[in-house]
Amino acid sequence: MMWAQAPPPRAVSLRASTVAQQLPLDQGAKAVWQSLQKLHTRASLIMFTAHPDDEDSGLLVYESRGQGARVALLTLNRGEGGQNLKTGDFYDALGLIRTQELLAADRYYGVQQFFTRVIDFGFSKTEQETLAQWGHQRVLADAVRVVRMTRPLVVTSVFVGGPSDGHGNHAAAGELAQEAYNDAGDPKMFPDQIKAGLLPWTPLKVYARVPVNAFTARGIYDSASQVYTPNRIFDYVHQSWIDGQPSITVRIPSNSADAQLDTTFNAIASQGREQHRSQFNFSGRGGAPGRGRGGPGRGGASGTPYHLYAERVTSTAPETSMFDGIDTSLMGIADLANAPQSAESQALRSALAAINGDVETAIHDFSAASPDRVAPPLAQGLAATNALIAQVDAGHFTPEAKYNILHELKVKQTQFNDAIVEALGLGLSATTPAADAVPGQRLTVTAKLTAGAEPVQIDTIDLAGASAGTAPDTGAAPWTTAAAGHRTSTLAAGASRTAAFQVSVPADAHLTRPYFSRTGTEQPYYNITDPRFLNLPQMPYPLAAWAHLTYRGVPLEFGQVVQTAAAGASEPLNVTPAISVSIDPKIGIMPLPAKPFALTVSVETNRDGGATGSVRLRLPSGWTATPASSRFSLSRPGASVPVNFEVTPTAASSTSPQFTITAVASANGHSYAEGYRTVAYTGLVPSNYYTAATYRTRGVNVQVASGLNIGYVAGSGDAVNDSLANLGVTVHTIAPADLATANLAAYNVIVLGIRTYDVVPAVRDNNARLLDYVRNGGVLIVQYQSSAFDRGFGPFPYTLGGNGATVVDEKSAVDILAPANPVLSWPNKITAADFQGWIEERGHGF
Repeated sequence: MMWAQAPPPRAVSLRASTVAQQLPLDQGAKAVWQSLQKLHTRASLIMFTAHPDDEDSGLLVYESRGQGARVALLTLNRGEGGQNLKTGDFYDALGLIRTQELLAADRYYGVQQFFTRVIDFGFSKTEQETLAQWGHQRVLADAVRVVRMTRPLVVTSVFVGGPSDGHGNHAAAGELAQEAYNDAGDPKMFPDQIKAGLLPWTPLKVYARVPVNAFTARGIYDSASQVYTPNRIFDYVHQSWIDGQPSITVRIPSNSADAQLDTTFNAIASQGREQHRSQFNFSGRGGAPGRGRGGPGRGGASGTPYHLYAERVTSTAPETSMFDGIDTSLMGIADLANAPQSAESQALRSALAAINGDVETAIHDFSAASPDRVAPPLAQGLAATNALIAQVDAGHFTPEAKYNILHELKVKQTQFNDAIVEALGLGLSATTPAADAVPGQRLTVTAKLTAGAEPVQIDTIDLAGASAGTAPDTGAAPWTTAAAGHRTSTLAAGASRTAAFQVSVPADAHLTRPYFSRTGTEQPYYNITDPRFLNLPQMPYPLAAWAHLTYRGVPLEFGQVVQTAAAGASEPLNVTPAISVSIDPKIGIMPLPAKPFALTVSVETNRDGGATGSVRLRLPSGWTATPASSRFSLSRPGASVPVNFEVTPTAASSTSPQFTITAVASANGHSYAEGYRTVAYTGLVPSNYYTAATYRTRGVNVQVASGLNIGYVAGSGDAVNDSLANLGVTVHTIAPADLATANLAAYNVIVLGIRTYDVVPAVRDNNARLLDYVRNGGVLIVQYQSSAFDRGFGPFPYTLGGNGATVVDEKSAVDILAPANPVLSWPNKITAADFQGWIEERGHGF
């Protein structure tokens, strides 16, 4: 099912918790104190960055956890072009890992995460190149959409949009922040968004961090192009140059501490930064925390410096806050009425003042030892907020004023609800023994509600989607339960209540998968396959338990995404297919002349009771497979079986086009031609990465020297040994433990895999032995390494020079400097033609 037009997701709504256990920062008195700070202000901010790990985490934590601001983080891409120190996943699969790492970091930052649809396509030298690849209007539309969804008072960026940013993606983020500040309030910009129900929004201020150390006597060093440029920064708001270093308008004191949190904001920020484990080795090798452009505490003891590019209010530099000149009190919501002298506006301001009084009473009554003391005044404030929402909704404000006022009031409604739940110490768990929700099957869910300091009335405990008031998001047909949750009753202080559900998953339930995809790694943006979730980190999880309560006359609700403990750890329940089909490896060559070759298809089931069926290959015209079809039988969920075929191609030449083979499994009246794998590592929430069950190949004239015996030490994300085997070469994997004792002289060649000096300590420890192997006549090939190799491991003195040189333009010509060298002439002649069709970066870190 496809959606031609989708309304914007609710940026302000109750959401079920996706984790089974909250951080200590978000439990007990600490959580209540932070919620009180949020209730006492309407301050809101959005930060623009390019990649996961670019964020100024110190600022995010300071504003969200210290000042109570509502903070959003817009990360333009998901880091698909980055490195991976943790798993063998790259490109879009790595993007899913880095998305989850950023969401884990966001839990520490206390922010709401958004993305655009563009790709980290690799290293880029300028924002012009980046925006040409992405499509300037495409990414700007997404940025404006997120600003309109979140409606922040302040826009800020880590980057300024120039050479000091060191990467074209970074510079684009700086430029887009200022352009979105200009364009989000213009109804002529992206009117399709307004037609879908998302009204314009005009932020009041826009900042970017000052790159203080970039300005030198020679100019700004552009590390991307490795040249010096003039000491000036372009102002995209006013379309003019700022000569010299932009002035420092405000410093963010992120190294300060909060007495209730009992730590500094930078300390919390560092814990968040450490979630980016695929990029940084926090053990001290191969990288360090804060290596990226973001990170906590980059401004020193005096604070992180930011420059104000434009404002629609009046403030005076130096500022004490990014919100100087803005009325961030609850009463300031009345300014959105745009008619301050009208009776209706005055009544609105008076009602807001009364609600603010309830918040201040709660702040006065707060006790870390007894946080439940604030629940009664908060209940009074929530009741008044609910009444005011109804009053404004029925009022005579202009449509835009009503939209904006209700947005702010619903923020407060949600914050009151959450603060009362925290103050009362209410808890909710939701678990299932099932490993997955499989379309057409049933599962059992148990929800447990626990009361805290005071009794509450249970109205219902039920199952729904991950956002309050929604059905499960993954099925066209309704999910059904065999028994409703517990109905109205009183839950005593400290007591608990359990509700059990038998859930029927609809046969057409949508799978839990990315709502975005692309046709190939060269496409620099995603196609949105489900517009309902555009700009969100991921599609919502399918099922959550919700407790609907009444406390002192006001309704409360909170939810918990259903967790599965089948894998031994609590993880959100996913909808997965009954049958998963895959071919690995997915790409290879046919050495010419073409001969029959083996192909293995893997079939796995998630169905209770297993599955039986058959597998066949969809082949290019004239090709055949033996057998033509093969039966499989899987007895239990999680079982898999390899199905082997011998494929006989027709005659192919080196100029033949690419050929594609697709595996198709049939079972229970359904056909399956794709599979998924879980991408994650221990401690990271897993994502399911789907790929078509295809094998791509082409004929290549390649000769292999006879009798080669290759020893291979695998690295990170390394499948080169499989590619060598595809050529018909004998490859022996050398275990790291064997490097110290193995007879290395038995090998003609030893190949060290990707980033082995980062991820295989035995390679570092036995480097001298490998060099002795070379001195004795062996050939050692060292593939791509990071700066971990810059420690004298080679046979001659060298330096990588920081990150080394990077080739970024696929159209760049390759010059063969020594064509007669045996490496380039035997047993295969290597010419410039062999470099045609390279994709992404041709090389990194030379």
